Amino acid sequence: MHTVWKGSISFGLVNIPVRMFTATEERDIRFRQLHKECNTPIKYAKMCPHCQREVEPSEIVRGYEYEKGHFVMINDEDLEAITPETRRAIEILDFVDLSEIDPVYFDKSYFLSPQDTGEKAYALLRAAMEQTGKIAVAQVTMRNRQSLAVIRLYEHCIMLETIFYPDEVRPVSQVPALPEATVPLAENELKMATELIGNMTVPFDPAKYTDEYRVELQKMIEKKLEGQEIATAPTVARTNVIDLMQALKESLASTAGTTGSPVKLAPELAPEPAPAAAKPKAGRKRAASAEKADKTTSPAKEAVGKPSPGPTSTTKTLRRKKATPV
Repeated sequence: MHTVWKGSISFGLVNIPVRMFTATEERDIRFRQLHKECNTPIKYAKMCPHCQREVEPSEIVRGYEYEKGHFVMINDEDLEAITPETRRAIEILDFVDLSEIDPVYFDKSYFLSPQDTGEKAYALLRAAMEQTGKIAVAQVTMRNRQSLAVIRLYEHCIMLETIFYPDEVRPVSQVPALPEATVPLAENELKMATELIGNMTVPFDPAKYTDEYRVELQKMIEKKLEGQEIATAPTVARTNVIDLMQALKESLASTAGTTGSPVKLAPELAPEPAPAAAKPKAGRKRAASAEKADKTTSPAKEAVGKPSPGPTSTTKTLRRKKATPV
């Protein structure tokens, strides 16, 4: 792992030197934007619209736009003057119960490991937190930004998780169209809904959940690299559900005595119009034309006594070219 920060945990009069490592990573498959004509990756330049030229990094300064087109200039010395002195310390402020913090506050996770001289103090803090069941609320300065954080245990490692300040969490009152808490509910519907939740309740096992879209996307990329055609998955037929009660009954029947996949309550759907015929892609047209051209030349080859070939090299070349941009 790559160390992203070095400092110490300030715990009363005790300082525990630690290193910080990013605990999570995104596994999304990312695409590059290419120029269609030559497949060259697009380059983004920083342009000044007033001077009509590209700007070098040394020419760029900071500014806070307090109103349209008007800025307060901020330089490195200004930021240095207000940076907390504890820039290399994780300062523990309080200890609380984890259950008191709603998950909406959690942001990013980091592993903490002791530096060479901090192993004993690290182990002491870990054992004390494990015995009390408490987590620490702390402040830490990273990349010239002071963040609120919590320190908790993850398996046998001390973990730091940055959390949002209260004014960074939007109030629920801003969410539109929320039903009131006093909406009248039928007793039998509520009973069946709670029974459905009971049927679907299992111990949490993160290994059973996979990113199916990412798996299929990776398979598609591999097929394109191999020059294979892409098969279209058939559309799953959707059934209309009469009402909420019917949905609950069908869900309970399908989950009784099992712990299968979650059941979604599908709304009643209007009949969908027949899909328009898909237009063939330009690349396939070119490949078809090339194959047709190859077929028209085969009689001449047979006339001179040569055996008829299989898939032509032209077709294979076209398929490779189609695969190249992906």
